Amino acid sequence: MINNIIPIILNVSLSHYLILSLIVFCIGLFGILCSKTLIRILMSIELMFCACNINFIAFANYLDLGNLLGESFAVFVISVSAIEAAIGIAILICITKSGKDIITDTNKELGGRNA
Repeated sequence: MINNIIPIILNVSLSHYLILSLIVFCIGLFGILCSKTLIRILMSIELMFCACNINFIAFANYLDLGNLLGESFAVFVISVSAIEAAIGIAILICITKSGKDIITDTNKELGGRNA
């Protein structure tokens, strides 16, 4: 039985990776559009970054066999997402220390003059 499953698992094409990336990206986009708390929005942005990383590595695996261009872009995106998470959590801590809630509809401090 296991011998019949292994060829199916090893037969993963580029379209499978792209469909997975699309699903993860849509989950992240849905999370951004529907959530009101700042932590959920940051987690949804991280999901969208992960979808981009899946695309970079999939295209590097199937199209760019000699170079490490896709992997280097993925490492760059991981570092940018880590910086984004650190800044977002720092802003979140500053907002909660001031005694305000983290609901994005009621908190308009970071919106600028026209918010």
